Amino acid sequence: MRCLFTFFAIMLCVCSNPKAQSLPLKTNAAFKEGETLSYRLHYGLIDAGIATIQVLPNVQSFGGHRVYHIVGDGYSRGAFNWFFKVKDRYETYIDADALVPWYFVRHCNEGGFIINQNYVFNHYEKKVDIGDGKNYSVPQDVQDMLSSFYYARNIDYSSAKTGDVFLIPSFVDKENWTLKIKYVGKETINTDVGKFRCLKFRPIIQTGRIFKKEEDLNVWITDDKNHIPIRAQAKILVGSIKMDLTSYNNLANPPALEK
Repeated sequence: MRCLFTFFAIMLCVCSNPKAQSLPLKTNAAFKEGETLSYRLHYGLIDAGIATIQVLPNVQSFGGHRVYHIVGDGYSRGAFNWFFKVKDRYETYIDADALVPWYFVRHCNEGGFIINQNYVFNHYEKKVDIGDGKNYSVPQDVQDMLSSFYYARNIDYSSAKTGDVFLIPSFVDKENWTLKIKYVGKETINTDVGKFRCLKFRPIIQTGRIFKKEEDLNVWITDDKNHIPIRAQAKILVGSIKMDLTSYNNLANPPALEK
């Protein structure tokens, strides 16, 4: 019944509004269909897991809209899997012309803690239906947890100055939440797949629960039109977490590799 309800909610949301061409158009120069990014995760010295994010081949049709169907999978491995098993899957359907999500799916099992979410976005009425009979009001150009990553990749950082903060409106766990990322500067990062010229950012985070200081989380993205994340590193209350790029395929633009 839940799947049936979700299907009808999606169709009602994306098909019945006569203003189908009224969404602000956005240019996507950062990614294309078929792009695949793979990462290795470490918890301290432990090889903790693997994550893959893929833009599925071919732009699809979803409720009359051209969309990118993007899937992210993550799972624990090795010794980490013995005491904290993780199996996560995220999906988003992003409008290929407006770069906003129409549908978001999250199925996570993290150490026995299970999360299942199905969000239907109606950008004409600025609402999100989460399937429990409630509709939440959201701002224009709101993103979900996964689409915000691709939205951020299309921001123009060419004139960014140290300390500049970029804002991305998001809807996460039944709440409107503005993702804030602070530009720190440029660095060169060495990885298993090459040495990349990067832009360094520091997401502005809430301290006290997981992080001690605001600077405890840093992200490096390529200094090119792709803006793919190369590394993410975080100091948490107990230990540290690091995520590194291990492979990439079908990028939209040449990567910023150092020779």
